[in-house]
Amino acid sequence: MTAPLAIAQAHLPSLRVADRRIWAAAVIMLMATCGAARAHDAAIDEALLRAIRSDDPAAASAALARKADPGRKLAFGEAPLSLAVETQDPALVAALLSARVSPNHADADGLTPLMLACELGNPAIISDLLTAGARAAAARPDGTSALAICARYGPADAVARMLAAGAKAERADSRGQTPLMWAAASGRTEAIGHLLKAGADANRISKAGFSPLFFAIKSGTLPAVEALIAARADTQYRGPEHTSALQLALYQHNFSAAALLAARGADLAERDRTGYQPLHVAAENGELALVDLLLARGAEPDALTGPSSITWVTEANFGMAPPPIPPMPPLLLAAQQGHAPVMQRLLAAGANGGFVAADGTSLLLAAAKGHSAAALELALVRSPDPNAANPDGVTALHVLVGGPAFPDLAAMLRLLAAHGARTDLKTKQGTTAAEMAKSGLKETKAIFAEVFPGVWGNLQTPLATASVDRQN
Repeated sequence: MTAPLAIAQAHLPSLRVADRRIWAAAVIMLMATCGAARAHDAAIDEALLRAIRSDDPAAASAALARKADPGRKLAFGEAPLSLAVETQDPALVAALLSARVSPNHADADGLTPLMLACELGNPAIISDLLTAGARAAAARPDGTSALAICARYGPADAVARMLAAGAKAERADSRGQTPLMWAAASGRTEAIGHLLKAGADANRISKAGFSPLFFAIKSGTLPAVEALIAARADTQYRGPEHTSALQLALYQHNFSAAALLAARGADLAERDRTGYQPLHVAAENGELALVDLLLARGAEPDALTGPSSITWVTEANFGMAPPPIPPMPPLLLAAQQGHAPVMQRLLAAGANGGFVAADGTSLLLAAAKGHSAAALELALVRSPDPNAANPDGVTALHVLVGGPAFPDLAAMLRLLAAHGARTDLKTKQGTTAAEMAKSGLKETKAIFAEVFPGVWGNLQTPLATASVDRQN
């Protein structure tokens, strides 16, 4: 009820009957007038909203000139200014700010126009909101500050301006995460620099047990890691599972950061949650430069995977624990992935080419799994018997023909044939490599017949014929 109506109705009981009739008529006329005014106001307010949705600054200014309400609350408590910020049009935002609307109105989730602008990252809009008096130190109910949002998403110069406007560099949210952690998680090196300069703690720990350095490692951005290390971030700090920074870098395949941490004296003999030492991870992933660094710093080329002191805790970053693996040296892990250059480095460093794993995997069988002719050739130099089998009777030839064709298949089969590989050796299940190839995929069968002509007599399928069949 409007104020005039409230006053009129408050006076009615004390009036005489005749006077009441006069007042009643006046009230009816007043209500009709106010109703028309409300309808008129609503139409103008709707015109303002249409102008914002259409990203039309001129139409918005016209609606404001007709007294449209720029502070009207919309669905979920949002104000027209927030809608304007969402358009990312500085002129439209400026039009609303010129009507002296509050830049600090928060919606139902506690999100202010400045927070929204920081998330969207338009520096001109952020600047205009701060100039208009937007509170740089504002925070949502969960403690997430405008500065934290800007540190993660917004331009770096906006972070500097918000700090100058009174935002607190060390304000943590409900998870104990500071703006520095938010910036590190996104690898925003310039924002990290501004926050550190403003006094942010490079070694503060979140409630989950992670430091800014851990967030930077996970971001995959080396300059962010370097910036925090330069700010004396503790590279020896361990996470809640006793996970080291180096191990986290290897989990995340952030091999540049891993090299940086390894060079700073990290423990190269400690096994991670999968039972791997850093050299095992580097070898399996073919990271030659990291392998060289680790070997130069004393990593053992024949160290085996095994039990770990790390406590496995399932979390979104890592998923479920992997199944146990038999003790394996870096050489066999590299061979299984076909990383011939890494194999060469490890062998040159003294790795034992004759090692056989508990499950019977030899260097030759590992290289056969790696689908690399160069890796198989290296293995044949160290293990010249092409017919060596594991306890199940599986030879390298069985391994190669037991799956789909791949680019190096023909070259690998020729290598084995040149070294005297037999096609008639049986597995414990009584299957020969020739039988496996014959009943396998057409392309594998064709390549096998080309390398071992006459094995099936008239049943062999020339490679050329198979190629034509594939095209058809």
